[in-house]
Amino acid sequence: MIPLAEKLRPKTLSEVVGQKHLLGKQSPISLMLKKEALMSMIFWGPPGCGKTTLARLIANEGKAYFITLSAVNSGKADVMKVVKQAKETKQALGRQTILFIDEIHRFNKAQQDAFLPFVEDGTITLIGATTENPSFSVISPLLSRCRIYKLNSLSDIETREILENAIKYYPKTKWKEEALDLMVKYSNGDARTTINAVELAATLAKTVTLKVAQEALQKKSLYYDKNGENHFDTISAFIKSMRGGDPNATLHYLARMIKSGEDPVFIARRMVIFASEDIGNIRPNALLLAVEGMNAVKMIGIPESGLILAQVASYLATCPKSIASTTALLEALGDIDVDNMDPIPLHLRNAETKYMETLGYAKGHVRYPWKVERETGKKIKQQYLPDNLKDKEYYRQDW
Repeated sequence: MIPLAEKLRPKTLSEVVGQKHLLGKQSPISLMLKKEALMSMIFWGPPGCGKTTLARLIANEGKAYFITLSAVNSGKADVMKVVKQAKETKQALGRQTILFIDEIHRFNKAQQDAFLPFVEDGTITLIGATTENPSFSVISPLLSRCRIYKLNSLSDIETREILENAIKYYPKTKWKEEALDLMVKYSNGDARTTINAVELAATLAKTVTLKVAQEALQKKSLYYDKNGENHFDTISAFIKSMRGGDPNATLHYLARMIKSGEDPVFIARRMVIFASEDIGNIRPNALLLAVEGMNAVKMIGIPESGLILAQVASYLATCPKSIASTTALLEALGDIDVDNMDPIPLHLRNAETKYMETLGYAKGHVRYPWKVERETGKKIKQQYLPDNLKDKEYYRQDW
């Protein structure tokens, strides 16, 4: 059975959704194909933006032989086989070979050095794909022989276009509008995620509602069980008693766990989490004590470790509570789930290479705004959040 993603893969460059800055009539790639002068290049962009598809289409329209390798499971020997095959293809058929290396950043320096001479002499045309900045992960000699093209995440409009094309393959399935909206938002510009969600949702129900879409999109999590329901009920009561400020109930449930042979390190770890989650910055020493308590438990062992657990637990139970940092993190995570992640403002990024500098990295950034304000009395206003969240307030100290 052919996966839906493969069925939807564009057959020509004109069918590609997104990346108009690279595929317009006067764009570098279009002009390169028009002149029939294939060049080595590196596609840098997030998952699901079309790097592999674009490489295949360039090979097809350039009438080149296409070979793909994954840097995850390929090595120097695989590259040399491709080189040999490329030489034979060129000699016998007069066709150029495009070697597409997915996740090229996973190739180490020695592996990249192996195919560098064959890129230089034109034996192969290299197209590398990476989700990481090639300035850091690709060797300089190879970078200098490749054009670097930055691919962008798909916009909501572009994602919706792919979604609409995908659901056409399921004419008997009804799709609720809110379910489709959720799929667009969740995919965060990743075409593969969108298509996979449609494919799975169509197998779950004849009518894809919001609930069905959520089931199709949800991330699977590992289920952990130790000693059954009583184990979870007791640790739950222990945590809730600390949260409620009741040291007596806290010590009671701690005694139950110690008596039943619960792992003392497990209890200590839960208290470390609690110190940050429920006390936070209103009493920062709570986290320090909880961490030191856990280290002491590991060092001492049972039965004396019970004394350490009791000291830490009673302290945490009687501490003032604050969920300011916890709530802030949960809200920030929630926004990432429901909204697209706009790019990090360019002025916050380090311009480690000249190429990055030309893109506007670090431009206009004030490194120590507090120092400038102290020296000049002038208020420095600098945006740190992405554009779509620039006015968001997560951390509220009175919580």
